[in-house]
Amino acid sequence: MTSEHTNQLIHETSPYLLQHAHNPVDWYAWGPEALGKAKAENKPILLSIGYSACHWCHVMEHESFENEQIAALMNDHFVNIKVDREERPDLDHIYQAAVQMMTGAGGWPLTVFLTPDQEVFYGGTYFPPDDRYGRPGFRRLIQSIGDAYHQRQDEVIRNVEQMRDGLNKLATVEGSTRALTSNLLENAARALANHVDMVHGGFGTQPKFPNPTNIEYLLRFWHATGNTNFLNLVKLTLEKMAQGGIYDQLGGGFHRYSTDTHWLVPHFEKMLYDNAQLLPLYLSMYQITQEPFYARVARETLVYIQREMTHSEGGFYATQDADSEGEEGKFFVWKKAEADALLGSDARLFCRYYDITETGNWEHGNNIPRLTVTMNQLATMFNQEPETTETRIHNAKATAFAAREQRVKPFRDEKILTAWNGLMISGMVQAYTVLGDTEALEIVRRTIAFLQQHMLHDGHLLRTYKDGQAKLNAYLDDYAFLTAGLLDTFEATFDRVYFELAESLTATLLADFWDDDQGAFFFTGKHHEALITRTKSAFDQAIPSGNGVAAKNLLRLYHLTGREYYLQRAERVLSLYAQQMERQSFGLGAMLNTLDFYLRKPYEIVLIGDPAAAETQAFLQTIRTQYLPNKMVVQLDPQHIETHLDALPLLRDLLAGKTQAGGRATVYVCHDFTCSLPITAPADLAAYFTEEPV
Repeated sequence: MTSEHTNQLIHETSPYLLQHAHNPVDWYAWGPEALGKAKAENKPILLSIGYSACHWCHVMEHESFENEQIAALMNDHFVNIKVDREERPDLDHIYQAAVQMMTGAGGWPLTVFLTPDQEVFYGGTYFPPDDRYGRPGFRRLIQSIGDAYHQRQDEVIRNVEQMRDGLNKLATVEGSTRALTSNLLENAARALANHVDMVHGGFGTQPKFPNPTNIEYLLRFWHATGNTNFLNLVKLTLEKMAQGGIYDQLGGGFHRYSTDTHWLVPHFEKMLYDNAQLLPLYLSMYQITQEPFYARVARETLVYIQREMTHSEGGFYATQDADSEGEEGKFFVWKKAEADALLGSDARLFCRYYDITETGNWEHGNNIPRLTVTMNQLATMFNQEPETTETRIHNAKATAFAAREQRVKPFRDEKILTAWNGLMISGMVQAYTVLGDTEALEIVRRTIAFLQQHMLHDGHLLRTYKDGQAKLNAYLDDYAFLTAGLLDTFEATFDRVYFELAESLTATLLADFWDDDQGAFFFTGKHHEALITRTKSAFDQAIPSGNGVAAKNLLRLYHLTGREYYLQRAERVLSLYAQQMERQSFGLGAMLNTLDFYLRKPYEIVLIGDPAAAETQAFLQTIRTQYLPNKMVVQLDPQHIETHLDALPLLRDLLAGKTQAGGRATVYVCHDFTCSLPITAPADLAAYFTEEPV
């Protein structure tokens, strides 16, 4: 099949860019060719940033970028550059910040007008083709902007200078002499709790995002204080999310966010990073409560990731679209008549359980499956035993899922992004340790091997892999999240190769990203192309702050090695952002989690025992059933103990003179440079953590 139009995006690997390769717009990817053309022709740049799972990006493409007349205006007035924000978060950070300063709001698609020197002079998000929704029409806008660039240069220069000043201020952090104390942690926890919806869980009203770093922080604060109010806030949020339409009740996994306050109607795209962050929260709640509900959600999410988002050679895909067959959510929703015809005698039971009605719980008579009754309540309604009800629902769900699999599936963006893979590695490792999921661990090992083979060259990471091609310099998030995943894998497997790779990546991060003047890490490395500003931030977005995660990595490495420079750098990061943590705790969950780790200090749990022995495995099981957010676990084989301690010198100091007691598997719990007496029974270890304030 031949296309009438083909532009420069045809040479890209990003599915998002390739989706625009046959637009009549003369699109270029960001790079020397497009930027040089803008300068040579003195044309402004129309920069459009989005991603493949973005619903309104598809809408704007269909309405404007596929429109011959609008495309002709774009080609006449601008050099048009299309960017995949998942490949180039550096550009997205800069120009998103500029549009937010200019308009008070941001989002995708992001539409920004630049000078040939890449400076911003106007911008916005989605624009309809003609005036509507209270927004100017794109057709009229681009004509006006194009004319303004050439005819009203004074106005353009004034806007550029204002934007430049604002971006430079954002790149500078106001240092703080604020002491890093537990008062800061308590104030932050109470501020976050004030944002929680006490009826439906989550933060704020609508739209409602999961905010996993903030949920984790509330859980940590409960653990630190024993205040069950904070635990209950987390339970409410996790339960309501998993019962709502934001959770895929039939196929597992979470959608991006809810458009309403009670988690019913999601934006239906599924992102790897959301599921990677939510998985550990449900696993943590299962550790705390031992309630099967949380384990079920975690297992179903794992099944979804393994089924839909895992590359056969290792690595995880990025996203799945909200749309299929041109309609948002079409793959996921049900008409009651459809369920009735499919499920026969089980239809009434299934429909009652998943809130599927004739009128629909969404638009046009469609239903988004959600849970409004428990299994026991359902059994009572239908006057049958809970076991019978559960079996019938299980069978009906399997039938409905199989039928749904025959529908046209949403498009899957099969980019493999280093940072997002790092997040999922951590989630998968926790699934192994908490649920004993050995398949999850095998996928982790394959993924790390895949990333080493394709994304690591001469000690430096690359950002993205697609169709056999790895490219683009990695960012702070790539180094930080993968390092965290490697440290998690080391603690789960005690394989030194993961620890050594984590140290190697951290050395590169410190050499290339560290800000010697103020402290903390820039988002881009020193070898990155020069952009109009070099950003640095502690704020979480949909993913955790790279600075927050990197600082925790430094602390973990310090507690394993005793190397002071790790501790000193981590303390500089935390001190730099202490004032922001105090004033804007809602946006700094990852940094608060790291501050909690720093102030409470981890429990260093050292297990000396034959790895194959039953008593050693019993100790590991005891450790892994505990919710201990601030812990580090190392297992030492008594036959090779010196080899281990050569790589972990701090443990050598801690364990001086300490050996197996009576030849049995033995645990020492060290905290703040003091170690417990030898513990030789798993029950005694469990009691230690019950009695010890951790």
